Amino acid sequence: MKKWLAFIMIINSCLFAFPNEGYSESTPEMQVHFIDVGQGDSILIQTPLNRIILIDGGPPESGEKIVSYLKQLHINKIDLLISTHPDIDHIGGLPMVMDNIEVDKILDTGKLHPTKTFANYINQIRKQKIPVQIAERNVPIEIDPLIKIDVWNAYERYKNNNKSSVVLKLTYRDVDFLFMSDVEQQQEKSFLKEYDVQAEIIKVAHHGSKTSSSLDFLKAVNPDVAILTYSKENDYGHPVNRVIENLYNVNAMIYSTAALGNIVINTDGMNYFVIPERNPVNKLMDAAG
Repeated sequence: MKKWLAFIMIINSCLFAFPNEGYSESTPEMQVHFIDVGQGDSILIQTPLNRIILIDGGPPESGEKIVSYLKQLHINKIDLLISTHPDIDHIGGLPMVMDNIEVDKILDTGKLHPTKTFANYINQIRKQKIPVQIAERNVPIEIDPLIKIDVWNAYERYKNNNKSSVVLKLTYRDVDFLFMSDVEQQQEKSFLKEYDVQAEIIKVAHHGSKTSSSLDFLKAVNPDVAILTYSKENDYGHPVNRVIENLYNVNAMIYSTAALGNIVINTDGMNYFVIPERNPVNKLMDAAG
């Protein structure tokens, strides 16, 4: 199983283009960056009209890397910072981001969490006087008229942090992204009943945990590309074999930040290109030589 998984990771490390129709240079591009923050999530979206969205900030030690990543892209302002839920591997790096990059607005799940990490996050919001909006299910995010961002999940009473995660579907013309945060199979079942879940790209829920990514749900999504965000050294066993097998069964191309580092997807809404930071094939060839 390990050899098979490694083979998939290696094959998928190459640059892949997924064409639908002719590429148009006149159509503005959107870029989605899955930043390698180890065991956690941090996703940067540069919309077609260059609005900047940051979804989550990884664990506390990743804050410096995220700030450096943004500055390398000459990003000095975040138009919308989305905090999907208050777990340490999603909000830990955000205080440093807010302290170094101007943030215009925050969309928060509204779920309170009695931890030092959450207190640091809230204190930085107050220090910077950043307006906060609470995410509401079925209330879309309006930030760029060329894209559509729907909110499928948000905090409800008696739901834990993961089940309260903000889940988003982003659509740019014919290309759909699903950002699943850490939701579980219970939420996946409700999505199947309520929404059109089909999407070309999915950020796999909960780092490939056993709690999420049922085969029925993945079959309905029918993704071309699956992004896994995790650290090789994690203590949770992420990703579990069942999730990898389910992704294999729906013929998804698997990319992981653990194997490939930062992963960038460029799209004009018709075609999209997956650009990984690292290519394990080159390392194997170097070692063999």
